Amino acid sequence: MTLTRSDIGDDSATSRDAPLRAAQMQDQRREGSRRSATSGRFGGASTSVSERPVSAYYLISREWVLMSPIMAAGFVVTGIGTMSIPSVTAAVLALIAVVIAGFGGFFVRYERETAGNLGSRIATMSIAVALPMLLFGIALADWVHVTGTYAWDTVVGILTIISVVGSVTLTGRLPTIAAATMSLWLASVIVSEALVSYLLFGIGFIVSGVAIARQIKVDDQNRAQQQELDRRQARAESILADYEQTGQGWFWETDRRGTINYISPTIAKLLGRKAESLLGRPFTDLFILDAEGQEGERTLNFHLSARSSFAELAVRAATKDEERWWSINGRPVHDHFNNFMGFRGSGSDLTEKKRSAENATRLAHYDSLTGLANRFQMAQTLEKILSAQREEQRSCAVFLLDLDRFKQVNDTMGHPAGDALLKQVSQRLERTVGELGRVGRLGGDEFKVVIPGRVTRDNLASLAKRIIENLSQPYTIEGHSVVIGASVGIALSPDDGVTSEELIRNSDLALYAAKDGGRGRHHFYAADLHSDAEERRQLEQDLRDAIISGGLELYYQPVVHTMTEKITGFEALLRWNHPVQGPLSPAKFIPIAEEAGLISQIGEWALRTACHELAKWPESVRVAVNVSPLQFANPALPSIVTNALAAAQIDPARLELEITESVFLNDDSGTDAMFAALKRVGVRLALDDFGTGYSSLGYLRKAPFDKIKIDQSFVRGATIKGSRNGAIIASIVSLAESLGMETTAEGVETLDELDLVRMLGCSHIQGYIYEKPLNASSAKHRLDSGLIAIASGPRSARPVRQTMLRKITLQHGAEVYNGTIRNISTTGALVEGLWNVPAGTVFNLQFTADQVVAAICRWSRDDRMGMEFAEPMVLDESGMIGVNSPKTIRLATDTGLLRKAG
Repeated sequence: MTLTRSDIGDDSATSRDAPLRAAQMQDQRREGSRRSATSGRFGGASTSVSERPVSAYYLISREWVLMSPIMAAGFVVTGIGTMSIPSVTAAVLALIAVVIAGFGGFFVRYERETAGNLGSRIATMSIAVALPMLLFGIALADWVHVTGTYAWDTVVGILTIISVVGSVTLTGRLPTIAAATMSLWLASVIVSEALVSYLLFGIGFIVSGVAIARQIKVDDQNRAQQQELDRRQARAESILADYEQTGQGWFWETDRRGTINYISPTIAKLLGRKAESLLGRPFTDLFILDAEGQEGERTLNFHLSARSSFAELAVRAATKDEERWWSINGRPVHDHFNNFMGFRGSGSDLTEKKRSAENATRLAHYDSLTGLANRFQMAQTLEKILSAQREEQRSCAVFLLDLDRFKQVNDTMGHPAGDALLKQVSQRLERTVGELGRVGRLGGDEFKVVIPGRVTRDNLASLAKRIIENLSQPYTIEGHSVVIGASVGIALSPDDGVTSEELIRNSDLALYAAKDGGRGRHHFYAADLHSDAEERRQLEQDLRDAIISGGLELYYQPVVHTMTEKITGFEALLRWNHPVQGPLSPAKFIPIAEEAGLISQIGEWALRTACHELAKWPESVRVAVNVSPLQFANPALPSIVTNALAAAQIDPARLELEITESVFLNDDSGTDAMFAALKRVGVRLALDDFGTGYSSLGYLRKAPFDKIKIDQSFVRGATIKGSRNGAIIASIVSLAESLGMETTAEGVETLDELDLVRMLGCSHIQGYIYEKPLNASSAKHRLDSGLIAIASGPRSARPVRQTMLRKITLQHGAEVYNGTIRNISTTGALVEGLWNVPAGTVFNLQFTADQVVAAICRWSRDDRMGMEFAEPMVLDESGMIGVNSPKTIRLATDTGLLRKAG
């Protein structure tokens, strides 16, 4: 059985049925526990399979000691029946058999407490059971043979009785019964000296062996089935516990009288009582039945008395300190004879939802935080203008505003600071717009301005600039100076639309264009914005089709251990080869997936696919899969991970989930519970893109990460003189080592970067220096060729190049040529204009009248050549090539430069 989201609950439209299914699972778990206590036994005590020794059953029963007096009685009866006295040998052998059987209790304890493996337990059984039976059989055979009485009818009867009684005391232990029976009759067969006796004994021996082998096989199958059942039950219990502990819901159960049999501890704690004190109390005691609006209570009593199912019934909880409301579900439970046994159901907290509904009713027209008109009232204002009787009165302009960098204020200073900032923004915005129009807040950091009447575009642009300028001035929040910005999208009626839907849509498109243009600016709607929106919509539809048709693919980039240079794992990277546009960057389609709500579906597919491929790789290799913040917030994530691991049959420790710092932005108990649940599954956790987002380090104290991944932005440029990236990497490595975590340096592409991160102590490396991402088949082929990775790449990173279109003059000796620089870096430039220049030719490049730089031609192709500067160029403060700044001129006539060219 594989647990799915339908087994443990699902945050979907059918979530009210999920807790009922979870409660059914609890009932199945209890029933399974009862079955496991009475099945899977091979005689003896009813011990749970999971608590038994490796062999799963005992070969010697506690009743075997009863065979001692029975053997003694059988020996006496033999004497009476044959009217003879046994020989000394027979008497001694019988006495030894009786004594050994009498020590049956000792052998039982030895087998259970000392004998560990099957071999030692078989040896113990042979001494305790087979040996006394053999000695007793020899004693009887010797008695008859030596005395000459030949009363075989009496002896056969005694042996038969002893054999039957022995089988009874060893009920269910087929191997021991076979050993005892064969040992008992062996001496008689030998004494009889009849060929048919030997033949029958041999047949019996073979049949016993076949029966024992078959019984052992059946026992192994039963044992495996029971162990699988126990494993499933344990997993179900863990998932159900997570369901309760993470606050998603709670469970309850009553008997036929309506008294509580079970209640989740979280609810008992909420009521200020212990769960034990609620047991045996009426179920209706959990609620206040005389609350205002008693419809829920009357409905509850009706269903309980009518013994009918109910769902999403709103009731008020019997809490003392605060008013809380619950949504409860329940159904009647009947036994196999259709007798009513009581009710079973679940509940969830309805308080916030009820409060939100009340607030929505109160705040139907105004925003509670800022006092501005809300979305509903702004829509009414716009609709009133557009539906005016006279056409000239239907003109207006709609501004949509979005604050830039507001999220950073919320994340770093907290939501109270963000609320205070929104209040100040609202005041500035109202003062700026004044009597020109109406200002409203749509929600979050989005605002709307409606300007009635026909206003020129120049005046609207001037107003938009004033709005942006005023909103971009510093704010004082909690003693700190805060600077944000604003982007504005503008649509006009009737030019850009004559309905509110058209104007809002078009102003929204204009706002997106303003943001894409660099933020902090305004943008009027234009017809071509529709094509961009349509392209985005089409890309979203293509992405949906790709998910269904299998158009997405995972590539795997090796992660190499720094010291051994062996591949220890791969990071799974999402790729999409668009049928029309070709390979698309994840940076282009992942934001679309997040906005369209597809990221969870894609993430689950990636997780299952990566685990499936991991099952084909060597046991020492792991795979890392990225988990988006939306996936991490899904309470079903541990179940999804567990199902993926179970389907692939891989060790959880081989799966590594990469989580970004953004999951801590809303750090709460749910985040801690999710980390705990994932660690219970047994997977590894890695902190991805460390140091690029969330600024606090407090979460590292409690988040159970196994690895910190150093973002490639710190690796690139770390070897450049004056860069501080190396110090940052060293600090991260030191921090990780102190916390017992591994480190992976991402984006290593050159040998000098490899040497640096190795020297700084990074435990793992990932980058093009070892391997580019590989598709699944290539990754499998790469592993088949061995785990050793060989670094291959340039010695050092190529300086950043700046695109440039600049006319220059090139002087070589007495000749002067005209040329054009296409791109430039601190060490060289691509020059166009001279044909087939020999490599090694030295030029003086004149940028300005007072700036001449010596350079050497390193290669030439057609009218283009690559030039290397004699000395590195200077970067200005903005990081651009400082071609206009004066510098000391080094001409090509210098001896050193000529030697370099030569």
